[in-house]
Amino acid sequence: MTWEQLLAYCLSKPGSWQDQPWEDDVVTKVGSKIFAFLGSGEPPRIGLKCGASREVADEWLVRYPGDATVMAYIGRSGWNSLRIGGAIPDDEIIEAIDASYATVVGKLPKKDRPAV
Repeated sequence: MTWEQLLAYCLSKPGSWQDQPWEDDVVTKVGSKIFAFLGSGEPPRIGLKCGASREVADEWLVRYPGDATVMAYIGRSGWNSLRIGGAIPDDEIIEAIDASYATVVGKLPKKDRPAV
């Protein structure tokens, strides 16, 4: 899966939109909240909310050492960085995007949630 395919998939989610809050770093948001970080580095990685807690998100680190890492600054809240094109299968990355999106949408005020 390419970076462009990941971005297109994220943008296919209801109410999602692309933003670039920092130089050269693309994120996708729903409402005003980020649900995926699509950085500009190599190898390509995607930052996602991988669990409601750090303990749940750590399951990714155990299953995919080296390809799943704790995100800087927000990792304590269950955010991980997943390497694209490594050991993590594309379908699991898609499922992780879906879960991150659902988690973020679930925390939005009802009036701000997209119609699904």
